[in-house]
Amino acid sequence: MKQLSLLFLLSLLLFSCSRNTNTEDNSSPDETGEYVEYSNPPAEGFNQEDSDLLATLLADKVMNAMGGRKAWDETRFISWTFFGRRNHVWDKHTGDVRIEDPSRELTILMNINTMEGRVQLQGEELTHPDSLSKYLDRGNRMWINDSYWLVMPFKLKDSGVTLYYLGEDTTEAGTKADVIKLTFENVGVTPENFYDVWIDFDTKLVTQWAFYRNSESSEPNFIDPWLDYKKYGKILLSGNRGGNRALTNIQVQDEVPEGTFTVFELTAP
Repeated sequence: MKQLSLLFLLSLLLFSCSRNTNTEDNSSPDETGEYVEYSNPPAEGFNQEDSDLLATLLADKVMNAMGGRKAWDETRFISWTFFGRRNHVWDKHTGDVRIEDPSRELTILMNINTMEGRVQLQGEELTHPDSLSKYLDRGNRMWINDSYWLVMPFKLKDSGVTLYYLGEDTTEAGTKADVIKLTFENVGVTPENFYDVWIDFDTKLVTQWAFYRNSESSEPNFIDPWLDYKKYGKILLSGNRGGNRALTNIQVQDEVPEGTFTVFELTAP
């Protein structure tokens, strides 16, 4: 990858200036003269001190390209199917989730913030504390993994994340991009993982990512594209990861059927 270009050094300078001038105006022209909104505050615990300013600026541009922070915050219910295996419904505002794994006849209704919930396995509700805890933990892991494949671009400034700017590169599809690296500390169930993320020069959308299992990995475990962005509600989402990796049945809704997070067997509308 190449060194920082003059173009992005100028962008970095403008970014720094915008933080130190008019405090009532949260926007500043980037290198093209386009105004960029910086109303994308980091989550508590985001490693601002060690993150590269240019990588942080790019994270803000990604948020803007995906619909903006306000649209993301106001998005309520997101549902999708992960690789044809598991169905998810997520209430972003409360943390309630519904996870269905038809192949195992498994339904998990839980809150990812409190880790409380109910589990039904092969038609029977689990009540033994050990079994319930085991499957709630499994449900939490499913949700963390499966949701990251869908909404990672919105989580670039999450708690525990550090962002590094790696330089310019070309994706496997041949498009030019800036590349940032995401590392994690004391968050999630696999904090040793890290990612390289390609951000398109023109659209500022994530167009590719590479996954590394840990810091000892010299080569990524996989590299996948992010394709076929579409608008759902007020935000953009991509479900195509190339090959057989697809997130399908994506929906963004303001309401979901009554009982979605409390009843195992939903009545068809």
